[in-house]
Amino acid sequence: MILLRKAKEQDIPLIREIAAITWGPTYVPIIGQEQVDYMLKNMYNDGVLLEQMMQGHVFLIAEIGKKDMGFAGYSITDHDNKVYKLHKLYVLPEAHGKGVGKFLINEIVNAIREAGGKKLQLNVNRENNAKDFYERAGFQIKETVDLDIGNGFFMNDYVMEMDIS
Repeated sequence: MILLRKAKEQDIPLIREIAAITWGPTYVPIIGQEQVDYMLKNMYNDGVLLEQMMQGHVFLIAEIGKKDMGFAGYSITDHDNKVYKLHKLYVLPEAHGKGVGKFLINEIVNAIREAGGKKLQLNVNRENNAKDFYERAGFQIKETVDLDIGNGFFMNDYVMEMDIS
């Protein structure tokens, strides 16, 4: 059975740990160790994660049998059009195929729908197999983007979107 809880400030080290474990196997073959290290340092440091929580990002942590197996983070990005963004979703390799990712997405979609949200968007690297997972979950590719994240690095992503309404 998968249980979810809303993350608090004391869960930041756990979020960082899961990101560190999952990013290597996922992204090193695609973007290399140097960019992975740069992105983890800049996107998953304590200050950035705490600031996101304080700005209203919701982080959910999934556990199976009292073991934390993954997390997701989302927020509203366009109040006028009621668009939300799934910023992060990572599941430990040992929990792949156990429905954790789908469970997190379903809970987020339900929460967004209850809040009156109309769309959920996310970015996924164009070479990441997670694109197929997101398509099966109901997302469609909206556009292709190349985002300059500094230090000579780019995120070469698909922006994917799901209609919630």
